[in-house]
Amino acid sequence: MPTLPLVAPLRGFALVEFEHRTLQLQKRMREQQVDAVFFTTEPEFRYFSGFKSQFWESPTRPWFLVVPADGKPIAVVPEIGVSGFDQTWIDDVRSWPSPQPDDDGISLLAIALAEVSRRFRRVGAMLGPETHLRMPAHNFAALQQILAHHELVDVSTSVRDIRSIKSLAEIEKVRFACNVAAAGFEYLLGHLSTGMTEREACKAMHLEMLRLGADNCPYLISASGLGGYDNIIMGPTDRVLNDGDVLIIDTGANFDGYFCDFDRNFGFGELEPDTLRAYDTVYAATEAGLNIAAPGRTTGDVWQAMWAELERGGALSNNVGRMGHGLGMQLTEWPSHVPNGDVELKPGMVLTLEPGMAFAPNKMMVHEDNIVITETGCELLHERTWQSMPII
Repeated sequence: MPTLPLVAPLRGFALVEFEHRTLQLQKRMREQQVDAVFFTTEPEFRYFSGFKSQFWESPTRPWFLVVPADGKPIAVVPEIGVSGFDQTWIDDVRSWPSPQPDDDGISLLAIALAEVSRRFRRVGAMLGPETHLRMPAHNFAALQQILAHHELVDVSTSVRDIRSIKSLAEIEKVRFACNVAAAGFEYLLGHLSTGMTEREACKAMHLEMLRLGADNCPYLISASGLGGYDNIIMGPTDRVLNDGDVLIIDTGANFDGYFCDFDRNFGFGELEPDTLRAYDTVYAATEAGLNIAAPGRTTGDVWQAMWAELERGGALSNNVGRMGHGLGMQLTEWPSHVPNGDVELKPGMVLTLEPGMAFAPNKMMVHEDNIVITETGCELLHERTWQSMPII
């Protein structure tokens, strides 16, 4: 395991990183004959501007970032946030006294977009799968009416392609979050006992991850049950852990705006043979994923390699819908490992491998690790999990 104390990478990014991201998008925009793109959601806003604030937790005010086909982005933001752009590479910051429900920045946004969309009169936005517009529906309708002579087009495919390839600086932030979580799991292994509740176990791990350098841990779930569990998205609850139980904890610790996302399983007392076999099976499935994940392979190849092991181990089904996904500024990002998935793996992609199986009625076993695709294969971003189910 990592030697403590863990050494955190530098926070933030060099100016050249934002320039590179923007130039990549602008190249795609010119290919699509798009004059300007506007973003409303925090990950895209932060990715291209460097503006990082906890204030996104408030739903009261909308925030807009305009990326023209040439030149630097333009921020159209509430007055309360203007000073925060002193810490970014953005020069052109336009503001209004939000909240102002009758016109919460829409006129100002429309003016900015009209200024930079005179050639093709095509404006891009995030309108595809796994996206949303963080603005009231009537404000979006008003913007469409003001820009009635412009065509609104979806640029989510281009943005997700760009974001899916992480820079070295991004990878190191994810790696640090992973090492913090891995150390947290090791800490918990030495501090779990029967009689604890799921909530107490998660809280102990949460505090340890914060001590080790995580900024926060907005995703920390658990489930438990006799011989297995029946969900992986709920909890923690106040259920008491007893002999014969299996506990899963799945965590998304965050450092400087970048997530890890992996889980660990813990057994208590004497476990049934089918439970231990299920653990061995998902471990073997992860190994199969690690062996096949490489440039030129597809998300479907990875899914099939892992499913073959699960099927060989007696899986009744995989009811999660996928067996891993992209990872970075968001806990889950594009792409997903799905049957017949055709997304080609490329160096710099950060992904999860998440084989899961139903091995008996109302009993699941899920395992998850985080990897980065390299020039020749893949690399784990943390120490491999325990080969055998740890017994408390």
